[in-house]
Amino acid sequence: MAMTMSGEVQLPATREAVWAKLNDPEVLQHCIPGCESLEKISDVEFQAVATNKIGPVKARFKGKVRLSDLDPPNGYRISGEGDGGVAGFAKGGATVALSPKDGGTLLSYNVEAQIGGKLAQLGQRLVNGVAKKLADQFFSSFARAVAPPAEASQA
Repeated sequence: MAMTMSGEVQLPATREAVWAKLNDPEVLQHCIPGCESLEKISDVEFQAVATNKIGPVKARFKGKVRLSDLDPPNGYRISGEGDGGVAGFAKGGATVALSPKDGGTLLSYNVEAQIGGKLAQLGQRLVNGVAKKLADQFFSSFARAVAPPAEASQA
């Protein structure tokens, strides 16, 4: 099953600060819902383990993520694939763009993904709803992670 998703998030930090956090495995691990581990294996590759529940299916995905088309601090392309065992697989990519806006940074993203196995049998509407919820959780956590310390303590 193919999925697409796009969106924009206004972040309270400079492009350079957002770029640095987008490339920090410790920050990303704390922001990615269900992420158990995220290890940097090269300047452009990470190995990840994450567990998430999609409807009645709980899946533990192990996979690799690769960064390409790096254009610091303007954006990059992120792609990867994960194996969830009997639950299925997921693979896809996203283009992330950073631009200055209103004294902060506007992060824009476009995602394309493929899922298969039991996950694909759950139906497009359920999977898309969960994907949007997970994306919202990530960006909410990420916005807190990039907020300057004074703003972070007030939130």
